[in-house]
Amino acid sequence: MLIHILILLIALTVLVWSADKFVYGASSLARNFGISPMIIGLTIVAMGSSAPEMMVAATASMQGSPNTAIGNAIGSNITNIALVLGITALVKPLVVSSSTIKQELPFVLLLTLIAYWLLKDNRFTFGEGVFLMTVFFVFISTLLIRALIQRKNNNKIDDPMISEAEQEIPEETNTASALFWLIAGIVLLVGSAHYLVDSASFIAKAFGISDLVIGLTVIAIGTSLPELAASIASVIKKEDDLALGNIIGSNIFNILAVLPFAGLFAPGNIDPEVGLRDAPIMIAITLLLFALCFSRKKGFFRITRLKGALLLICYVGYQVLLFTQKSA
Repeated sequence: MLIHILILLIALTVLVWSADKFVYGASSLARNFGISPMIIGLTIVAMGSSAPEMMVAATASMQGSPNTAIGNAIGSNITNIALVLGITALVKPLVVSSSTIKQELPFVLLLTLIAYWLLKDNRFTFGEGVFLMTVFFVFISTLLIRALIQRKNNNKIDDPMISEAEQEIPEETNTASALFWLIAGIVLLVGSAHYLVDSASFIAKAFGISDLVIGLTVIAIGTSLPELAASIASVIKKEDDLALGNIIGSNIFNILAVLPFAGLFAPGNIDPEVGLRDAPIMIAITLLLFALCFSRKKGFFRITRLKGALLLICYVGYQVLLFTQKSA
């Protein structure tokens, strides 16, 4: 058992690290081939930040564990808002511009409701997976077109998701080094995801925990660590919009680019608790964030330490619910 726990921790660490190296190599290589930094930021960098969740979801689904994939997507969204944003607000209260709230939060809420609607019948079909992935590509295309129009008109791009993605592009790197890290990142991503899913499944069975719960907890927390680091770094640098944009962007990608893998590779019946407990809680947490943001002060919205503490309490309560339900 100790060996499998050690493998799980090592695999999580390598997964997160290799995702960063993959983004570094791919974006550097794209820059060397003359691709616009904005396009690199909105494609490679943006998707790369969700690479750990995407790889875990794909691996788990192909190995016949779609509940792990679904748990990872839903659990990451809950973790991003309740744990990551809660801790970030405790480190430093956030003051966010109204444009961030108006543009991105309603879209996240809409996607969360769509995800619940697709999962509430305890089935996740191939067609539903294709639908979400199609919306994902439409979303990325819309971001690119909007950013290109704003850049062409010499207007400042005020979307925090676009700004953050552009800022994450590394400095120029020689092509050989970029290619090395691209290949190494892909190989390590695939390998670490495989070992992570295997060890997580073994631990879940040993403790009598479902694949869904292991995805909602251990894997979701591990794959959300980059968002925690990025959000804290952003508020320390007084870039509060980027901190919230990082979380919102990650949640959008989890629904549109992570969740679909379960339907694409392992369509069929899913754990009934997804529709009865976890998807509704994801909606409730997203609605809570929506409500907490609307305390306007001089054109901005504040997420205070008290609100951060409330989010953390909700997260702890959710974890208690997961494990007391299992032991009951």
